[in-house]
Amino acid sequence: MLGNFSYHNPTKLYFGDDSLKYLRDELKNYGQNVLLVYGGGSIKKTGLYDEIVGILAECAKNVAEVSGVMPNPTVEKLREGVAVARENKVDFILAVGGGSVCDYSKAVSVSVNCSDDPWDKYYIRFEEPDCEIVPVGCVLTMAGTGSEMNGGAVITNHEAKLKIGHVFGDDVMPKFSILNPRYTMTLPKYQMCAGIYDIMNHICEQYFSGEDDNTSDYISEGLMRGLITASKKAVADPQDYEARSNIMWTATWALNTLVSRGKTTDWMVHMLGQAVGAYTDATHGMTLAAVSLAYYRYIMPYGLKKFARFATQVWGISPGSKSDEQLAKEGLDAMESWMKQIGLVMNIKDLGATEEMIEGIADATLILKGGYKVLDRDEIVNILRQSM
Repeated sequence: MLGNFSYHNPTKLYFGDDSLKYLRDELKNYGQNVLLVYGGGSIKKTGLYDEIVGILAECAKNVAEVSGVMPNPTVEKLREGVAVARENKVDFILAVGGGSVCDYSKAVSVSVNCSDDPWDKYYIRFEEPDCEIVPVGCVLTMAGTGSEMNGGAVITNHEAKLKIGHVFGDDVMPKFSILNPRYTMTLPKYQMCAGIYDIMNHICEQYFSGEDDNTSDYISEGLMRGLITASKKAVADPQDYEARSNIMWTATWALNTLVSRGKTTDWMVHMLGQAVGAYTDATHGMTLAAVSLAYYRYIMPYGLKKFARFATQVWGISPGSKSDEQLAKEGLDAMESWMKQIGLVMNIKDLGATEEMIEGIADATLILKGGYKVLDRDEIVNILRQSM
């Protein structure tokens, strides 16, 4: 492994179908005024809302709520949550939902005591918090984003047509997260599959960088192989607890900073996908799936050895006497077949993107430098057109 790095992750995890019982113990460590954050109301249909409200009552917490957090949380919704938190003087935020609810809660946590506009400070100037941060805990109901064990918070500004993520430091990471795979079984298949690809792409974004012999890459290959196996089982039987538990655990380790150690990391698929999402409001994992293959096939010649390794170590393709180029192509073909098998959207047109949007989406795409090829705007336009 090359370079120097530090690793610290302060989030405590409770995993399994008994994990909610630990919420009582954790709540004792935080203040009396709790902001309960959740999405469209599915937790009320499943009974999870009543369970959590009951636990909060047992712990004598004063509870304010922010509901209706959308899959791509907006800056307007962020400001609404900040206002509710300030009015109720909250000293703890409990996020119950998927990655968007967790992301949103972290964005609120750094904004409650912030004197600046949070969009300008955190998403335009990319400054770090210089105010008191309200602690966050998560009860996860969807596997995919890894938001339960990282400092990431993605917010969408429809007026500016921008969807931007800010990865905050250790102080913003959830203090604890409760992961019960059974909570993910109520998701529609479309959402489950989108989450699966989000996990896969998180690993790929870190894997497709660097050329040294790196322990992080070996870990990534194991995570990807396990995810592929579990995804096929979960698509065949969404109630397969073992498969869903493996997907949930892989999602956490895909983006809790472990496999990024010693890596430059890429993240251009996320930049492309988030720009598409800003224009279409499409499901995050599906925007990644729709742009991935065009991007990877374009940059493949610049990272040929890693793409050849991807083919043999992740997809099990026998090297024989094949060239690295042939192996790399077969690896991406195998990835495409798997993506179709589990039901992913394979082009941005099916997500609502039009030819007229391409130039604007390109303008909204942030260009990063950690991968095998630093793109220019013309290359981004070309990749987006290939993704149509």
